[in-house]
Amino acid sequence: MPKVVLDWKTAADFVTDAFVGVGVPREDAEICTDVLLESDRRGIESHGCNRFKPIYIDRINDGIQNPVTNFEIVKETETTAVVDGHDGMGQVIGYKSMKLAIEKAKKYGMGMVVVRNSCHYGIAGYYPTMACKEGCIGITGTNARPSVAPTFGVEGMFGTNPLTIGIPTDEEFDFLIDCATSITQNGKIEYYARIGEPVHPGTMIDLNGNPVEGDAGEALKAIRNGTAALTTLGGIGEALGGYKGYGYAMVVELLSAVLQDGIYGKDLNGKNEKGEKIPYHLGHFFIAIDTNHFLGEELCRKKAGDIIRSVRASKKAPGCDHIFSAGEKEWNVWQERKDSGVPINEAVQKEMSKVRDDLKLNYVFPWEK
Repeated sequence: MPKVVLDWKTAADFVTDAFVGVGVPREDAEICTDVLLESDRRGIESHGCNRFKPIYIDRINDGIQNPVTNFEIVKETETTAVVDGHDGMGQVIGYKSMKLAIEKAKKYGMGMVVVRNSCHYGIAGYYPTMACKEGCIGITGTNARPSVAPTFGVEGMFGTNPLTIGIPTDEEFDFLIDCATSITQNGKIEYYARIGEPVHPGTMIDLNGNPVEGDAGEALKAIRNGTAALTTLGGIGEALGGYKGYGYAMVVELLSAVLQDGIYGKDLNGKNEKGEKIPYHLGHFFIAIDTNHFLGEELCRKKAGDIIRSVRASKKAPGCDHIFSAGEKEWNVWQERKDSGVPINEAVQKEMSKVRDDLKLNYVFPWEK
């Protein structure tokens, strides 16, 4: 499926104007846009413009996500806070929550903010990156609509539940592990369906315990109707450590619900008993650890860099000339894309044109010339 590169300024201006057009205040819209496009900057196209219309614009239009975010702190101490997002914009809630955690960490050494009643907050790695820029270690996680089966189970009981950690280094990029606790995530299956790529073997299981393969669009429908589920890191059963992915997924589920009295599991499916769409009520957590309250940011960055470089310098497997650290490939993608723009596939081209037409925005996209 052909892709057309949309320059960064046009992409940012259009996405921001579109968010404003559906009722998001401009300052909040700019936050949402930055989080969204950060995914495309890092080459994680499943969470960038690919999700702009179906996950955000459509949910606002469906009345299950509030364009104006009521960021309510319901309890706060020197180092902690509990936030109710009132089903507002997840990116805005995430940005303000991590900013609050960083402020607490800078003053007291550590800060943790937990959230209930939020919505999809975009690329999880955005928030630990905020912390790293301030010399802090950053940690975040979020629960999600149920689509992942526990080890020895076949029913989707929890979300893809990313556990994301950023550690500042003295390199051009910080260490950032940003991945789901399932082998793949819903966004990837959605992306495969758009580009015509089949489901990768071992990533899904049906109600009979058999691997699901083939058409990604049909697989996505099976996840939605509960006849198939994604598998945890390590895959089906225990042979390759699937119980480890299951355990980490449960850590994220617990931290996304127990401290803030949040919704969990099957109650996050976005539908009521009648099958009608309702808000997702997601939960998140954000942790910031200030390195200057230990032995200092400079030492932390150098030590982290030394560790990464020692691993990178270790003996390579035959045919391999480089060992990557988490965040490095994404940095490389940004270096390749920063002077050009974001590649937009044909399906997203049509969606962006439709949003433009519906909102009567004055843009001419390169795929229309």
